Amino acid sequence: MMEKSFKAMVVSEAGNKQYRRDIVQRQIKDLPEGNVLVNVHYSSLNYKDALSASGNRGVTRKYPHTPGIDAAGVVAESTDPTFKIGDQVIVTSYDLGMNTAGGFGQYIRVPAGWVVPLPDGLSLRQAMCYGTAGLTAALSILHLVNHGVQPAHGEILVSGATGGVGSIAVSILAKQGYTVAAVNGTTDRSDYLKSIGAQRIIAIEDAVDTSGRPILSERWAGSVDAVGGDLLATTIKSISANGVVTTCGNVASPDLPINVYPFILRGVTLVGIDSQNCPMALRQKAWNKLAGEWQITQMETVVEEIPLNELDRRIDKMLARGSKGRVVVNML
Repeated sequence: MMEKSFKAMVVSEAGNKQYRRDIVQRQIKDLPEGNVLVNVHYSSLNYKDALSASGNRGVTRKYPHTPGIDAAGVVAESTDPTFKIGDQVIVTSYDLGMNTAGGFGQYIRVPAGWVVPLPDGLSLRQAMCYGTAGLTAALSILHLVNHGVQPAHGEILVSGATGGVGSIAVSILAKQGYTVAAVNGTTDRSDYLKSIGAQRIIAIEDAVDTSGRPILSERWAGSVDAVGGDLLATTIKSISANGVVTTCGNVASPDLPINVYPFILRGVTLVGIDSQNCPMALRQKAWNKLAGEWQITQMETVVEEIPLNELDRRIDKMLARGSKGRVVVNML
């Protein structure tokens, strides 16, 4: 076993339901058990990481803890023949960064079943430009495509479009020839949304129906939703016949105030996206798409790279809803 210390962000209880974040030295021997030890080169910041880093017990049960649900790096040790020292790999989701020490440390140790070989066409840094957000966006679009939603069928609505999942979904859909309508945030970022491929910008007040009607005029061929709540309900009621809505977030609300009419009168399909535990074959297919025909050439426009010592400030900014696009953490 490798004997080495490494840098990591550690979140610990400070009393009175307060939590503190420190960059400390950890020992590899103290990492959890697993088949594969990975030297993390890059991670990324997700909303779930911000929750874990602020003491949210719904995400992380025990502290002190190192968050980071995304990691890309090089295999340093492996007891599984699938991986050898020097292999470049991606680890996202499962329990990484939730209750297993995550990618905000320079080393992680995980089960081999969590590890995805880095696809040809992606660098480690590019993989973290996508991260769980990119994987989630790719899974969402795969479901739209697999259900037969084509560019000619009409506009695709993307909610939470300034966030990580939404930004990547807008960019991929636009690249594939879809007409994308993006829901703007409470802060006007229409210029940003247009720059990544949105053809139409929808204000939040225009995307949420308050009439209480059980079904609305057909408006969208499909949707990638990352918000939930009333916006998702309105979207479902506005989808064209046999359209598809994917949902992956609940930042607005986990509740869905809707009836069955869109489903039984229009054949609307609602697909939940579980990027955390999706099957490995589907996970690899999504990563291969991101490395190939869905790769976003203008990815740098939605990505900001920071060092580990700037992560604390960016977590606070994300919790205050002040983030847009993706934040990649350079762990080297």
